[in-house]
Amino acid sequence: MTCLNYRHMLLICQCNWAAGNGILGIYFGKLGEYYLNKPGNKRIIQNMKITINTEVQCAETEIIVNCSRLDEDVEKILAAIRILDMKLTVYKDKRQYTIDSSDVIYIESIDKRTFLYTNTDVYESHLRLYELEEKLASCNFLRASKNCLFNINYVQSIEPDLHRLILTSAKGIKLIVSRQYAPAVKQKLEA
Repeated sequence: MTCLNYRHMLLICQCNWAAGNGILGIYFGKLGEYYLNKPGNKRIIQNMKITINTEVQCAETEIIVNCSRLDEDVEKILAAIRILDMKLTVYKDKRQYTIDSSDVIYIESIDKRTFLYTNTDVYESHLRLYELEEKLASCNFLRASKNCLFNINYVQSIEPDLHRLILTSAKGIKLIVSRQYAPAVKQKLEA
């Protein structure tokens, strides 16, 4: 996409990206230090430049990421961007709705029916759990058990329980991660 006559707003800063409560937030820090991920994380990206071009003649928003290499930090930024734009077609009370995947806390399959749980509603999808897992793999959804997926952006705490894990969301929702999926979930959440 090409836009003519850009008005440039250039920000050179250090930012703290937080994925708390399922929402990607940008907090500007001091003198160009950029912290990514969780509190206490010591990885720092130095001298990140954010350029925002605004032009009324542009028909769509385009995001371009320039980096020296595609590492884990860049992958996390890309995953956060993808989840903001992913829409799901769901059903409730014989009506069809389109919801953002970022609003989904977890997905559960019961008696060959698939339910999506948000903060406010429960929806049903015609897709099977494995189809949703494939579709949402790049959007921070992980398998908790053979019948459940969860959005890692909503995980507030992790509690070990024998060989399983108990995940708790900010709203107090508890999900049990079976021992088969616990090592992968633990690794992803600690990364």
